[in-house]
Amino acid sequence: MNVTAGQTLNGSATLSANGILPERIIHAMFAAGEISAEAPPVDGQVQPASLDLRLGPVAYRVRASFLPGPEIKVADRLDQLKLHTVDLKEGAVLETGCVYIVPLQESLALAPDISATANPKSSTGRLDVFTRVITDNGLAFDTVPAGYTGPLYAEISPLTFPILVRSGSRLSQIRFRRGQSLIPDNELEHVHKTHTLTSGGKQRIGGGVQLAIDLEGDGPGSLIGYRAKHHSGLIDVDVVGAQDPLDFWEPIYRRQRAELILDPDAFYILVSQEAVHVPPDYAAEMVPFDPLVGEFRVHYAGFFDPGFGHAGAGGIGSRAVLEVRSHDVPFIVEHGQTIGRLVYEHMAERPETLYGEGIGSNYQGQALKLSKHFKEPS
Repeated sequence: MNVTAGQTLNGSATLSANGILPERIIHAMFAAGEISAEAPPVDGQVQPASLDLRLGPVAYRVRASFLPGPEIKVADRLDQLKLHTVDLKEGAVLETGCVYIVPLQESLALAPDISATANPKSSTGRLDVFTRVITDNGLAFDTVPAGYTGPLYAEISPLTFPILVRSGSRLSQIRFRRGQSLIPDNELEHVHKTHTLTSGGKQRIGGGVQLAIDLEGDGPGSLIGYRAKHHSGLIDVDVVGAQDPLDFWEPIYRRQRAELILDPDAFYILVSQEAVHVPPDYAAEMVPFDPLVGEFRVHYAGFFDPGFGHAGAGGIGSRAVLEVRSHDVPFIVEHGQTIGRLVYEHMAERPETLYGEGIGSNYQGQALKLSKHFKEPS
C-alpha cells in the first residue's frame, strides 16, 4: 500500500504542502511500506529531515564505477563487473583505491509525487570516503525519481583512509521531497532578511547563499585547517572518538598571508568564513560553486538539517566545514574566496525535533572540526 504525503498517516494530521518530508512522515512511510528494511530503524537513524541508510551484509568489489541505465538492474551489472565478494556481517576492511557496491538494507516503494536525493553523511565526507547511492535503471547518482520502487545500493570508494565497516554501518543519508521545494534567489533574499541565514562574511546570494573560506583564523600562527596524511591507519566508521588526529592529519597553521596552496590530489578539512543558519521551516544542501572558478572540489557531504546553527537548538555560530580536494594542478585559495553555496528548500512541515536537540548531533555549534571518529585536539 502506498501512502502519499497528502493522505492521513497513522491518524495524524494530513500533509499537503510541497517540501522536504520531516521525520514524522519518514516514520509513517516505514509503517505504510513505502520504506522497507530487513530490520526496523534504529535510534538516531531518522533525522529531522533525512534517513540514514544502512549497509547490508555483503559488499562487492567491482572493476569500475557505473550507472545501470534504462531498463537495467544494478544486480545484473554486478554479475558482469564484480571481482569478489566481501562478507560484512562481522566487519571487513574497504581498501583505498577500490570501488565497492553494497546493497543497502532499505528499499523503496515511493508514491508518484515523492522523489528523493542522497548524500554522504557528514562524518563520511570528512573521512574522504567517496560514497554515492545507485538505483535500478539509474541515470544519475544520488537521485531517486518520483514513484521509484526497488532496492538501493551504495557505491563506496575510500580515497585516503582504509575503513572498517559492517552490516548496519551508516555512510549515506537520503531526503524525500514532495513536489518542487527549492527556494529561488529572490525569495531567499527575503528569508535571509527575516532569519539571517549567514553571518560573519559578505552574505552574498546568487544560486543560493554563497560561502567563503576562512584562512585568517585567529591571526598568524593559528590553526586554519588539516591536510590528510597518506599511508595512515585504519578507521572504524562506527567508533566515535577513538583516533588520535595527529596519526591521520597534518595541522595547517596560518603564516603571514591568509592563503593556502592546495596540492594536487591532497585532501583538506577547512571551514567557512560565515556562520550558517538553517531555520526550523527549511532544509539546506551544500553544492559546489562554479567549477570554472577553481580546480578543486568542495564538500562531499551536503545536507544541513533544520535547526543547524539555530540559536534555539544550541547552534548559534555554527560554521560549515569544507571538505576540499584539488584536482590536476596546485591551486591557491585566499581568505574570503567563494568556495561553495547553500541552496535552501522548504520543509513540508516543521520537524518535531531540530538538529542538535538531544538527538546525537555531532556538529552543532562547530567551528573547524574533524569527523566524530577523532579525539578532540588537546
